[in-house]
Amino acid sequence: MATEPFLRKALWGVILFCSGLSLHGCMPLALRASPSLFTTMAAAIFEECDPELAKSSIPANLKLMEGLLRNDPENKKLLTTLSMGFAGYSLLFVEPEDPERASAFYLRAMEYGIRSLGSKGALLKEREGRLDRFKETLHQMDRGDLEGLFWITLSWNAWIQLNLDKPSALAQLSAAEACLERVLELDERFFHNAPHILMGASLAARPPLLGGNPEKAKAHFEQAMKATLGKFYLAHVYFARYYAVRVQDREIFTGALAEVIQGDPGELKEVCLINRVMQVRARELAGQVEELFL
Repeated sequence: MATEPFLRKALWGVILFCSGLSLHGCMPLALRASPSLFTTMAAAIFEECDPELAKSSIPANLKLMEGLLRNDPENKKLLTTLSMGFAGYSLLFVEPEDPERASAFYLRAMEYGIRSLGSKGALLKEREGRLDRFKETLHQMDRGDLEGLFWITLSWNAWIQLNLDKPSALAQLSAAEACLERVLELDERFFHNAPHILMGASLAARPPLLGGNPEKAKAHFEQAMKATLGKFYLAHVYFARYYAVRVQDREIFTGALAEVIQGDPGELKEVCLINRVMQVRARELAGQVEELFL
């Protein structure tokens, strides 16, 4: 799929249309008149089966969208797409190579996600205060807030996992888990059962002292893999990386990775990009088996 030309043409079409009319306030009107544009952009990226093409094209498109956002700073769909974009780009391409840079992108994704939720999102900024008040805010969220809340939650939990050596990250563990629990309540099947995958990774990655629970983690991973018929490879790779390594089960580790390595990433075309990247990640993890298991 020619992802880069498609996205560029669509976005530049909006810009040129407004430039031609030379009307004050045209850009926000044009952007809001075509809300499906950003949904289509996201779909084009996730369906891209060539990771190198996606890796090279995503940054330019994110910057282009940030430029558009200046003309319509409260555009919910644009804010949500930016949150998704920075979170996905960091998860797939930046985190393995540069955790510090990935941390910055996750915080950026969180900020866009919070802004996408408007007044409800503003309340989420008070995340180091009383947990009961924070949970009250989360229970004000409904299905219309789910997409933004999901990408906030993914970014937040990923940022914490990269910064467990910092007291500030540890202080936010309970609030981040509360977000994840709310996402599960709203729609456990969202984005191919990703809430279960995130909860499984969170529970498996943390030691019991910090609320970790390997058995509960296993149940979440198994739910995700069963619901997607094993076609969403993020579940298998995280199952191996977090759960199998935590409990030191080499058989589960090698089995989960083998399914990914031998599978067809295009079988679930909506997330072909994620599946292809997870295949690469699975091969890398498989080569580290002697280092990860005692």
